[in-house]
Amino acid sequence: MKAIRGATTVAKDCPEDIRESVKELLDCIFSENNLRLDEVVCIMFSSTADITSFYPAKAAREAGYARFPLYSSSEPAIEGALARCIRVMILVERSKAVKHIYLREAKMLRKDLSRTLNIAIDGPAGSGKSTVSKIIAERLGILYLDTGAMYRAIALKCVRENADYADKDVVRNLIENIDIKVDYCNGAQVTLLDGEDVSSQIRTPQVSLLASYVSAYSFVRTKMVDLQREIAAKFSCVLDGRDIGTNVLPDCEFKFFLTADSAVRAKRRHEENISKGITQSFDDVLKDIEERDFHDRNRAVAPLKQAKDAQVIDTSEMTIDQVVSAILTKVEEKI
Repeated sequence: MKAIRGATTVAKDCPEDIRESVKELLDCIFSENNLRLDEVVCIMFSSTADITSFYPAKAAREAGYARFPLYSSSEPAIEGALARCIRVMILVERSKAVKHIYLREAKMLRKDLSRTLNIAIDGPAGSGKSTVSKIIAERLGILYLDTGAMYRAIALKCVRENADYADKDVVRNLIENIDIKVDYCNGAQVTLLDGEDVSSQIRTPQVSLLASYVSAYSFVRTKMVDLQREIAAKFSCVLDGRDIGTNVLPDCEFKFFLTADSAVRAKRRHEENISKGITQSFDDVLKDIEERDFHDRNRAVAPLKQAKDAQVIDTSEMTIDQVVSAILTKVEEKI
């Protein structure tokens, strides 16, 4: 079960304004979340003490939202609180991410939703950044942008074309007309290569290692970084990679650098491979991890490096929930 939250304000404490604001808020929540009526468990409203002329729950019923229980409550008067504010929480039966909606003057209550919010999470392979980034994005109701998937797509192109990735000119010609796009389906990122969904094909060990090599080329990074910045400028999102905080979004407000012992990271990656049916020994995974670390840290263009203003988190002895909590605490302190 998920809870979708929202809020709006009314210009005057009168039935007409309350009806209009409640309908607008509910219509927007249902539209933005592609929410079906049969997914809704109940809708609960609360309104500030200066709203007395009409119950928001009654306005919702009149607007056509009457198939499920509706509740209204009045909040105590609080000095300095936002005036004439109606809040709502909708409980829904779904597992995918939800989008919270704040309209009119209520936008000030959620600065993370009323402005473009970018969170950069960098770190070496196996540090947990992708898993953590996805959870952070879901908790905040924003997009997750897997930047590594873009480089993996180029690596997959090299594999499919049997191209010599060590030859700079070959790779340059290969990507001249390459079409890489990022789409979102039910809150999950879909990576498209020349129009084909390759989200699963780019996760093999061969493609993972090759991605580290092709991403070292400056012309490759320029092409991908431009696309990443374009997406980040339009949408609030969590970006994970190796140079997000230092190169892709150097002015990003929230930067984190996750790290962990190489053996711990290899164990995580080995278990992940097993769950995906990928056969590779632990020793080979550890070798790949260490080789990729060396290459990522020593490449000439945008190497793996901690941004000076990034919060460092060693995840070696931490659970995923602990890492997520540490990051969300830092973010929520500012928003």
